Amino acid sequence: MPLTPEIRWIDTPAALDAACAEVVGAEVIALDTEFFRENTFHPVPALIQFSAGGPAFVVDPLEVECTDAFRRLLCEGPLKLLHASSEDLEVFAHWAGVPPAPLVDTQLAQGLLGEDPSMGYQRLVQHWTGEILPKDETRSNWLLRPLSDAQLSYAALDVVYLVQVWEHQRESLERQGRMAWLEADCREMVAQAARSDAADGQWYLRNRQLWRLAPRQIEAYRRLTTWREGEARRRDVPRGWLVNDRLLYAIAERLPENRYELAQVEGVKPPLVKREGDELLTLVREALHVDEQALPPAMPSPMAPDFKRRLKALKRVVNAEAEALGLAPEVLMRRRDLEALVTADLEQQPLPLPGGWRGERLNAGLRMALDEVQSG
Repeated sequence: MPLTPEIRWIDTPAALDAACAEVVGAEVIALDTEFFRENTFHPVPALIQFSAGGPAFVVDPLEVECTDAFRRLLCEGPLKLLHASSEDLEVFAHWAGVPPAPLVDTQLAQGLLGEDPSMGYQRLVQHWTGEILPKDETRSNWLLRPLSDAQLSYAALDVVYLVQVWEHQRESLERQGRMAWLEADCREMVAQAARSDAADGQWYLRNRQLWRLAPRQIEAYRRLTTWREGEARRRDVPRGWLVNDRLLYAIAERLPENRYELAQVEGVKPPLVKREGDELLTLVREALHVDEQALPPAMPSPMAPDFKRRLKALKRVVNAEAEALGLAPEVLMRRRDLEALVTADLEQQPLPLPGGWRGERLNAGLRMALDEVQSG
């Protein structure tokens, strides 16, 4: 049977500071969050949970703002444990203004042990402890008050087992000599969470259909997505509520020059033309006036034989190394990173090769594979 954790409900700054004082001397602190994000861009924190292996402290962020003591706990001192932490990092950035550090993501750790790199928390706990955790409250409305006993127990169990799990993972990682790999990956995860796609205008590169667009259309799509990213953050609404990706792509493809042409784009409704039409047309107009030499390059087609040959050769390198290490291939390199390598090679640009331990294991083989394709 799962543990029946001692739960401490925290809804005042004084209680939060007292809880921080209890755990500040611990070696590790497990963290988790519950949040709501259906009609906002930024996550709305509903609960903040933490435990150092004893009581589970459950903080009500609807009642208490983050205190200086909790910020210090987050960014100094004990190692922080999170599972599948990408969205939790956003919650902490929004509520506390700082990321947890030093950080270990136990999902990343499990992937480096040769297990499923996307293993969920319940399966992780069962794998290492044999306990089967309840899933009844997975889709709870965590903003409701008061919370039920079942909700509180579910939230507490999300942290009380992490310390045990990490003890097992750490032993295995140290035995396999992979602790430094995990530390590097977690540092990069925290750094990546701090970077903003809105600031560098790279959101457009996530669209896998860019190869179908001409350079001027790509420039329009880049401007449209950069605007949408900034506005969604500023207005605190989901990206798709403002304008979804499919519509932005269609607008970039058609390059409308007036409201009539904008309204003719498939999927564009009158409310969008009325609400955002002037701004969308201004962005398209700017793209139409960019000098040819300043436009982004056309993207190579992933359907072209040259692209396919290179991608296949790179996959062979990654798959062979993954098999030798007992890892899932996507732990070494994601498909989009392989495709970026192929694109750079075809355009005779510097190769975006992986750094760190992945680079040490892969880069010589990746370069050799591309050289062999070129010479073949």
